[in-house]
Amino acid sequence: MADVRVRMAPSPTGFLHIGGVRTFLFNWLFARQQGGRCLLRIENTDTSREVAEAVEQIQESLRWVGIDWDGDVTFQLDTADKARELAERLLSEGNAYEDEGAIRFRQPKEGVVAWEDAVRGHIEFRNELLNDLVIVRSDGRPTYNFISPVDDVFDEITHVIRGQDHVSNTPTQINILRALGAELPVYAHVPDINGDDGRKLSKRHGAVAVDHFRNDGYLPQALMNFLALLGWSYDDKTTIMSRHELIERFSLERVVSSPATFDYKKLDWMNGVYLRNLQPEEYAHDLCKWLGEQGIEWPVERVRATVPLVQEKIEKFSQYPDFVRFFFEPVTPPEGIDPELCRAAAERLTAVEPWEAAAIEETLRALAEERGSKPRDAFAPIRLAITGSKVSPGLFESIELLGRAESLARLRAAAAA
Repeated sequence: MADVRVRMAPSPTGFLHIGGVRTFLFNWLFARQQGGRCLLRIENTDTSREVAEAVEQIQESLRWVGIDWDGDVTFQLDTADKARELAERLLSEGNAYEDEGAIRFRQPKEGVVAWEDAVRGHIEFRNELLNDLVIVRSDGRPTYNFISPVDDVFDEITHVIRGQDHVSNTPTQINILRALGAELPVYAHVPDINGDDGRKLSKRHGAVAVDHFRNDGYLPQALMNFLALLGWSYDDKTTIMSRHELIERFSLERVVSSPATFDYKKLDWMNGVYLRNLQPEEYAHDLCKWLGEQGIEWPVERVRATVPLVQEKIEKFSQYPDFVRFFFEPVTPPEGIDPELCRAAAERLTAVEPWEAAAIEETLRALAEERGSKPRDAFAPIRLAITGSKVSPGLFESIELLGRAESLARLRAAAAA
């Protein structure tokens, strides 16, 4: 079906929140799966500097997640003159009338307007309950419910895939298209996304921008995978899917009508899977890039050296700085550390050769055994002295990477404290 054409049509009224990205993703997956085209249309009503900034943010957010589009970005404002001409045509044909300087569409008064929604099945509204809608304001600006379906005609859109909050707009838009003699697209109204509290995500409630996920250290490919599963599934067991697999498997038939829940725990788990599946050099590259974006200027080679210690341990990059800070910044040993144990550990480690995790482990286990301590009890104060935390990467590997001089200095400082 190379003739499939869909559009993503955000309004530049602020940041692009994550629910909108999920809906765009469904459009993009459908178009790519069908070999069709996916257009990006900005539904603007002015051209202010704020709009320009929002448009750039929208494009950057989509690109980062991995969503692209075909052709140039278009703007609703560009077709306003054509829309006004069509409104005048409806006026001359008796399908619209003037009302205080505005043009209002005349709804049919009998029968029903119905469509087969690709997600929600048969939907119909009684025409007598539909209000006559302003389609051109008194200042000459076409309204959303008029110019949006008109632009769909101009763009030859075959499938309108959008949020279920647009269901109530659809009967009027269908009546307008029929009055214009235009062919109707297939409508697919995808489910809402709810927060943990069961309330719909919105800009006022719980919805956050893509930048939030980028800054929190999620991988874009993990976020794409997670978003694809908010209202759609391939089967009842497959969770981890690559970009290629998502495109290959996506279908509107498996999009459900019931709301999806945005589960951060599942996203964290999924991102952890993606992180662990990266090759170490890929992991290091992505980690260094993220640190740079956050303004954390730690030595790149030292960061790369920590990768084997952290790759299996953290679920997102934002957990990295606190987990490994002791490699890059001085540590203040907490109070209450066993000074004798730290002093003995420093003495034993002084003579360790080679300075490698295996030899360090052997030495410290022998020390614990001599003192009649369980390894866990003996290692806890040493970990605190070395890392300043009860939670850290592997102790012996950390001591190896930190180096002999610094490790001994920290143990002696803890003993003196």
